[in-house]
Amino acid sequence: MAGKLKKDAYLGLYETMFRMRRFEEEVFEFYKKGLMPGLAHLYLGQEAVATGVCATLNDDDYIGSSHRGHGHLVARGADTDRMMAEILGKETGYSQGKGGSMHIMALDKGILGANGIVGGEIPIATGAAYSAKYRGTKQVAISFFGDGASNEGTFHESINMAAAWDLPCIYVIENNLYGISVDIRSVTNTEDLADRAKAYGIPGVVVDGMDVLAVYEAAEEAVTHARSGKGPTIIECKTYRWQGHHVGDPGEYRSRRDKKEKEKWMARCPVTNFRAKMLEAGIDEAKIAAAEAAIEEEIQAAVKFAVDSPYPEVSEAFTDIFVEA
Repeated sequence: MAGKLKKDAYLGLYETMFRMRRFEEEVFEFYKKGLMPGLAHLYLGQEAVATGVCATLNDDDYIGSSHRGHGHLVARGADTDRMMAEILGKETGYSQGKGGSMHIMALDKGILGANGIVGGEIPIATGAAYSAKYRGTKQVAISFFGDGASNEGTFHESINMAAAWDLPCIYVIENNLYGISVDIRSVTNTEDLADRAKAYGIPGVVVDGMDVLAVYEAAEEAVTHARSGKGPTIIECKTYRWQGHHVGDPGEYRSRRDKKEKEKWMARCPVTNFRAKMLEAGIDEAKIAAAEAAIEEEIQAAVKFAVDSPYPEVSEAFTDIFVEA
């Protein structure tokens, strides 16, 4: 079956998820200490989605990211020093501190920018896919967005265009059940959002978003489909965010539905459970621990780099506004 991954690749997937988890935990600490401007929309709990999808991509592929976009950058191998500095608004960040957490980007990794507008990244990724088809390359574009964005007009308009023109775009719905505080199950009349693919005559796949191997297999099939000129796919990853919509949101709306809902999902932690799966597969625990230690050292170095980096000069507010025609 296409997309099956050999066990010798498991450690790489785990390293990505573990790096993502530790990065977001440190961002949370920055926020609690009042060291970062704006809000932080953390990817905690959703690590398997970005990891599984991005593991199928080539270096020159594109990604449209959402406001919960730190995980997408980590999964693409973005520099954690520059990411952490950007989140603190420092000049050594990816956008010299001008984008911050919600608008973080890594153009060197094909990430066209996180987007604070719900559904705002969907047309951008679709445009990148159109560009690839127009230029005759084999590039694909990934559009990551949440369940709430699937009710936006940009979702339907973009996918209709991609389906009509067989654009190489994969639309990944990170269905964590809540668009800010709105339960997606209360505002849609379908259990699976991927069923909407039927209206456009394209494949729609539902996958366990807590299982990195399941995500990888679904993404690999969709990417192969797109590269061969057969057009887009919708992948709905059923997942869950540990925190509220942002770190200042207690997420009490979740307990009104089911007081044990969060506990049930956290028991399915993609990082912890995949670590256990690797041990069952015979991967040496010492090797896993060594990888964790190296990542911890990397993240602590990124924290120090960000804290020690200077803020941009006031004059920088007037740079990078226009481009030469």
